[in-house]
Amino acid sequence: MILEKISEMLQRGKANDLKNLVQEALDQGYEPKVILNEALIAGMSIIGVKFKNNEVFVPEVLIAARAMNAGMEVIKPKLVESGVKPIGKALICTVKGDLHDIGKNLVKMMFEGQGIECLDLGVDVDQETVVAAVREHNPDILCLSALLTTTMFSQKEIIEALENAGLKANLMVMIGGAPVTQEYADEIGADSYKPDAASAAEYAKAYLSEKYHV
Repeated sequence: MILEKISEMLQRGKANDLKNLVQEALDQGYEPKVILNEALIAGMSIIGVKFKNNEVFVPEVLIAARAMNAGMEVIKPKLVESGVKPIGKALICTVKGDLHDIGKNLVKMMFEGQGIECLDLGVDVDQETVVAAVREHNPDILCLSALLTTTMFSQKEIIEALENAGLKANLMVMIGGAPVTQEYADEIGADSYKPDAASAAEYAKAYLSEKYHV
């Protein structure tokens, strides 16, 4: 079945083959939403599970995500035409003082692989920038990454700034990074902590599905 072939090509990171198969599926009359959910997102979900179980590693995830993006280029215009929207919106960044981006990028890819729109603010992002972006984009989820013990405090500062600005009530704040723990998340008032990108994406999808009944 062509949807299974698309999923397989995504998992193998075969971007060109995947693009051709997505176009073929469209030509055969498959709805863009079906290709998205039953082939692309399904394939990325398998990669997420394998990543969590240490069956694949960062390079394989990056290659699979690149293949997914190639497939999305083909169906995105069709999705827009047919009115298919993301299941929710997330803002993501690495906090002030921290230039690490691999973990952030993995989370972004896993989120997009679950049908969540991601706005990436980049690295070394201060609280003023985050507050302004939350105010402008009104996301459902904010993901804050810190890879250094010295920058974890920025996660706390951002949460406090959001509370002071009256923007925290309808926003789920997820934090992560090598030194971050559940205990620290509880201490600073974060809504969620997950130890890896795949778990974060699964949790975000479940949260949005419940929030919007999708």
